[in-house]
Amino acid sequence: MKKLVSLFLSAVIIFSLLIPAFSWVDANESRSRIPVIRISGDGEALYDAEGNKIFHYKDIAKLVTGESEGADNSELYKSMAKTLLPALAKGLATNNWNDLYAGLETEISKIFANSLLDENGNAINNSGLAQSRKDEMEHKRHNDQMGSKGYYAWNDYWFRYDWRLDPMEIADEFNSYIKDIKKSTGCDKVGIAATCLGTNVVMAYVAKYGVDDIQGIGMDGSVVGGAEILSEVICAKFDVAPPALMRVLKDVEGLGMFSIDEFIMETLDMLVQTGLLEGVISTTENIFYDKLVEGVTSALALSTFYTWPNYWACVSSEDYEAAKYYVFGKEGSEKRIKYAGLIEKLDNYDKEVRRRIPELIQKIKDGGANFGVISKYGFQIIPICASSDVVADQFTSVKRSSFGATTSSVYETLSDEYIAQRTAEGKGRYISPDKLIDASTCLTPDSTWFIKGSSHSNWNCYELKIMYDVATADKQLTVDDLPYTQFMVYDTKTDSLEPMTEENCHTEFWDANPDVYKPSSIFDKFTVAVTSFANWFILFVDFVINSIKNG
Repeated sequence: MKKLVSLFLSAVIIFSLLIPAFSWVDANESRSRIPVIRISGDGEALYDAEGNKIFHYKDIAKLVTGESEGADNSELYKSMAKTLLPALAKGLATNNWNDLYAGLETEISKIFANSLLDENGNAINNSGLAQSRKDEMEHKRHNDQMGSKGYYAWNDYWFRYDWRLDPMEIADEFNSYIKDIKKSTGCDKVGIAATCLGTNVVMAYVAKYGVDDIQGIGMDGSVVGGAEILSEVICAKFDVAPPALMRVLKDVEGLGMFSIDEFIMETLDMLVQTGLLEGVISTTENIFYDKLVEGVTSALALSTFYTWPNYWACVSSEDYEAAKYYVFGKEGSEKRIKYAGLIEKLDNYDKEVRRRIPELIQKIKDGGANFGVISKYGFQIIPICASSDVVADQFTSVKRSSFGATTSSVYETLSDEYIAQRTAEGKGRYISPDKLIDASTCLTPDSTWFIKGSSHSNWNCYELKIMYDVATADKQLTVDDLPYTQFMVYDTKTDSLEPMTEENCHTEFWDANPDVYKPSSIFDKFTVAVTSFANWFILFVDFVINSIKNG
């Protein structure tokens, strides 16, 4: 009997160790019998014709602060001050802001000059992929990477591309790459694993070429349905929410992007809790918002990211027409005429892809290809977005990246009445343990996985494994076919994945309790404000004392 008990307990312990962390997943590679083509977003560095690197978003902060190699921005700052300060003074005095708009577009364009596209959405100065990347692509597309291994690994075929360009044009090169991979490997089909901007290219490919060559498509962090961080800020859906500012600061600190001094955080928290920050923002909006928003939006858009069609592909269907208005002006405007070629490309993508998303996903399924989606969340979208309270992965909401899930806000859960109704309809299993998500309303509810604690820019081995399983399987996989549950929790620090439970689902770096930043009564608001001010004052006194001691 003792031996039987010991055997049983040993089995329980082993099972409990294996299942929660999915430790069987190889953290280095996935192996498949067919080649899987990876296509990602804007992480690929681009270069000009002379081989000089063109910076993108990761380099912007270094460029502005002068930390990038060989950077001397003193003349740039002088030029901006010389141009913008008089224009700002003129606007305040005369309420004529045209000089400020023109000055902003000219001066900011100097920072982004090498990465801007022309008025037709084409690359300038022969900029694009590094020659080494082109050579690598050329070699792999004509040489079978399996060799003596007997399998294909997940880094064997990686489609590199100029992520700024029109997804409809990139789709043509993607199709050529797929044809060459099929020919060099002798395989009838390939799989596709797409992330971020790559999902726009894949959907454009499906629209133009169908899925006859495709075994399956796995998407992770999709922006096909829109990404609020790019969609809302370009069509004047601004709302600088102080609580959202606090949440995003705690996100970046929690992810280890940078550390924020405790006194600074407490000062910001005090300004939020006492309403002082909201008052400043509200006053500024009342004075300047209506006067500046259209012109400033257009100036900043065309001098930064919005000559890039693939970023435009991240604008949602609801925001698209408004975004064109704010960037290019009304029909017949000078900018509409100047950027007619670019607008033609944007409208074509809108017609062929954006408006047809449900139809295109059905086209994938009808064509016999597998399809699977990973949607991530637990992070704050940039605070200036009107939708800063949505359940999101930092860049895009779960509703969009999952193709239709119903969610609550970060301050709430789905109501008990809603959950009871869905349960009565036999759809209770689609409700996440944290009660933030209902997966039953997705376009493909049974092949959509949700991972909390994994941000948009994080692509861990578990997510890749799911995409590769979907892309290479002999049948359409569902959430019941893999050793992963539909809702999971990822721990960045330990690089582990666990099934989501009510106990482990609270992974946010910030307090999602609505009473923290949205007290329900005047008394509660007063109490929170006084408490926050007291905490700040204690740190302030400590800060002053330490400053005196340190001279």
